[in-house]
Amino acid sequence: MKKVKITVMNIGWLPELAEGYAAPDLAPCEYHRKGQVFYSNGWQKPEGLCDNAWKSMLEYVMTLAHGGEDFYNGWMKDKKTAMIACNDGFRPVSFLLEATEEEAPTFIDADLNH
Repeated sequence: MKKVKITVMNIGWLPELAEGYAAPDLAPCEYHRKGQVFYSNGWQKPEGLCDNAWKSMLEYVMTLAHGGEDFYNGWMKDKKTAMIACNDGFRPVSFLLEATEEEAPTFIDADLNH
């Protein structure tokens, strides 16, 4: 299993939807910033990554980590990548997922005696 690099590519904001439906104090995502990078071992959410963003990308991260590629038959130029957005309808954040050559741990280190 390979590690997967997760890069924040864009912080979106849809003002026309926010004006019509969002709470008045809602603003663009402040949780992530463009260029921010995370690494996943393929099955675990990286520290600092938004929970909802992780839910949106988990199946793609798992697939890439296990050698899968070519989502939706040619969607991406590089078959070992995926462009995923979180599920926030007012302020979607786009993430580039890239399979790396670095091996990820395949088990959780645990003290089984406790």
